[in-house]
Amino acid sequence: MTPASGIPPGQPVRVLSGMRPTGRLHLGHYHGVLRNWVRLQHEYEAFYFVADWHALTTHYEESHIIRENIWEMVIDWLAAGVDPHHATLFIQSQVPQHAELFTLLAMITPLPWLERVPSYKDQQTQLKDKDLSTYGFLGYPLLQSADILIYRAGLVPVGEDQVAHVELTREMARRFNYLYGREPGYEDRAKEAITKLGKKTGSLYRRLRTAYLERGDQEALDTARALLEKQRNITIGDKERLFGYLEGGGKIILPEPKVLLTPASKMPGLDGQKMSKSYNNTIALREEPDEIQRKMQTMPTDPARVRRADPGDPEKCPVWPLHQVYSDEETKAWVQQGCRSAAIGCLECKQKVIDAVIAELDPIRRRAAEYASDPTLVKNIIAEGGEHARDVAEETLDDVRQAIGLEYS
Repeated sequence: MTPASGIPPGQPVRVLSGMRPTGRLHLGHYHGVLRNWVRLQHEYEAFYFVADWHALTTHYEESHIIRENIWEMVIDWLAAGVDPHHATLFIQSQVPQHAELFTLLAMITPLPWLERVPSYKDQQTQLKDKDLSTYGFLGYPLLQSADILIYRAGLVPVGEDQVAHVELTREMARRFNYLYGREPGYEDRAKEAITKLGKKTGSLYRRLRTAYLERGDQEALDTARALLEKQRNITIGDKERLFGYLEGGGKIILPEPKVLLTPASKMPGLDGQKMSKSYNNTIALREEPDEIQRKMQTMPTDPARVRRADPGDPEKCPVWPLHQVYSDEETKAWVQQGCRSAAIGCLECKQKVIDAVIAELDPIRRRAAEYASDPTLVKNIIAEGGEHARDVAEETLDDVRQAIGLEYS
């Protein structure tokens, strides 16, 4: 993996990821996020945080549930294998530098950049029962940018639906670096290079640059980049300078992060839909074996199998996606042949998956019980992580304040 722009060679690449405090986690969280976190903590310098401020953007009227949810969620992180010796764990609101950088970035953020984030209108549609006409909701993608940039994170593990948020972060880093990180004389040299483009091309370049910097016009930026790529009458140095002048340049104060695309979770719920608390189709990481048995035994199956002797089709059965997650090739072949010929019953088919789920969750449940019995240990882990996170964040803010001119001593 190539390090993100602006990270010195040899410096460990940081990974930054967070979760809203939703309480106890389920298998969808484990297969969709936590297993990836456990792997990444051994490959990069990992920062994982509880996004309690983000929770307030949509649940500001239910803030009383956040405190309890935080500790339940952190216990599940630890039980799943997230290791405080290999990752920094902390609570977002306990690192006030996030809020300061968010405020400073807000001063230079064009409103269209926030309004065009796909999830802005999508969530307003999906959460019609909530009043989301707030500045906090409009600005939450920018708060995410501050979360990432305050640690100068090089990689951000996200799903496809969050890629636009990381792209906004990259744009914010470029804009900040352009405004506050230019080398002495940089702008004069860039303006001189524009004259070398010729009157017509230079004029077009200026218009496109203005459209991007003032209105966040992505199409204008793409057009300007293509325009520069075609130029043959300027030096490589001038061309690079004009690319920098167009989208940021000079000293890199806030490095641009890169997306680390995570595969979509293949963990289906008990009804075949995506596993989600809102669908009431989950298996919690701390679910007792008897409850797992009960829930999975009552799962719906292929409606064609009304009687034991009726043949079925695994592709039409909600249990089959679970086999794809938990079963080896031999077991999956057994299911395909047995179901289609009615050689096996639905309960026999389910039991294979039930046993696999119970075996997977047994060590997690045991570790969770140990952490739950020692809340002081859990709080100390978060306190130590928060202290380290604040130290790292303050280093970034020192550079940011100095670049802007907010150092008054």
